Amino acid sequence: MEVSRGRLRALVTGKVQGIGFRAYVLQQARMQGLVGYVCNLEDGGVEVVAEGAQLGLEHLVTALRGGPPGAAVSGVNVDWGNPRNFYHRFEIRPG
Repeated sequence: MEVSRGRLRALVTGKVQGIGFRAYVLQQARMQGLVGYVCNLEDGGVEVVAEGAQLGLEHLVTALRGGPPGAAVSGVNVDWGNPRNFYHRFEIRPG
């Protein structure tokens, strides 16, 4: 049986910088076998781009909504799409 694959771009808002949010996302994405990146945005939010198994992506979105201890997530805006196969691993990008 073929596993359904997808891509997401999520913009996370709230208290999500300076509290280990990117490291949390990295851990969650790698646990799900996803590839892509997470980075801070100038407006205080965090951008997440991830590709992989649809179920893993859905688990990641759930994790984004909760966040790590110290986070106060006020919103997660997710755009879904088809994988572009640009990424080979999940990483934290400067930002």
